[in-house]
Amino acid sequence: MRYFAVSNTKVLSMISRRLLRIKILQIVYAHFSSQDSSLSRSEKDLLFSIQKTYELYCYLLLLPVAVKDYAVSRMELAKTKNLPSIEDLNPNTRFTDNSFIAKLEQSTPLKEYLKKHKLSWSNYPELIRKLYQQLSETSYFINYMSQAECSPEDDRQLMLQFYTRELEDNGLLYDILEEQSIFWNDDIEFVLGVIIQGIRNQAPETAHTLLPLFKNEEDKDYAVTLLRHSITDYLSNRELIERFVTNWDVERIALTDILILNMAIAEIVHFPSIPVRVSFDEFLELSKFYSTSKSSVFINGILDKIVVHLQELNLVRKTGRGLMEGN
Repeated sequence: MRYFAVSNTKVLSMISRRLLRIKILQIVYAHFSSQDSSLSRSEKDLLFSIQKTYELYCYLLLLPVAVKDYAVSRMELAKTKNLPSIEDLNPNTRFTDNSFIAKLEQSTPLKEYLKKHKLSWSNYPELIRKLYQQLSETSYFINYMSQAECSPEDDRQLMLQFYTRELEDNGLLYDILEEQSIFWNDDIEFVLGVIIQGIRNQAPETAHTLLPLFKNEEDKDYAVTLLRHSITDYLSNRELIERFVTNWDVERIALTDILILNMAIAEIVHFPSIPVRVSFDEFLELSKFYSTSKSSVFINGILDKIVVHLQELNLVRKTGRGLMEGN
């Protein structure tokens, strides 16, 4: 997966701060790569990108419902044969009666969101057909359908297998999603990870709960504030970076490395509730995915020197016990 793995802890919102850092890096990169970008335009692009990720989340939640509807249509068609078999007239409805899929169908927030944003898989019958055929030929599906009885836990496990085995790295699905929105190109694996972790965390007997976009208003403020400082403080932060770069031609340093360092400085200076070590670790991890193989070592060394310098100037002020430790 291109994005970092989703944490095994309980997922409380669709958008994590880790994903926000990624999106801010993408917007900041686009901002400084364009000749006509403005701060207000970049802020709008960030919020739109975040909304599109949530749209993808709801869209992918609809997918098993579409596959189930296709299975129902096959059953109804089989009954209309000139000489239907006993199996045609009395089909196995275990999959079409899956309680987890039923919860998705019955989720009012999900239905309202899908209707508002006009999201449907009806224009992609070939994908739905292939997914059903692919699923129906798996050993875990055959075993599920052959059981005498299925519990809500069995239904949940089937959906966990569906998202994990049939959707991840599904070329046709990825192609369709990338055609629909350029904002989904890098989001698919992350969103699937959130859905998979949500299925793991959900009790089989409970109704489906749609994750909120943000955990709280603080996360939204974090995103906008970090973006603003990453843009408005860029020149001063770049001068700071250049001061501590030795034996390097600054102009030859990857722009991504400069932008990651710039964002790290902005977060360390402007967010007193985030421990320095957390910022260090998150941006070093970001560099492993979005820059060169040697970037994390370079960024770690430069950032360490910069943080020491900023602390000497009393520009790094953290609130709470232990927030200054592990620099």
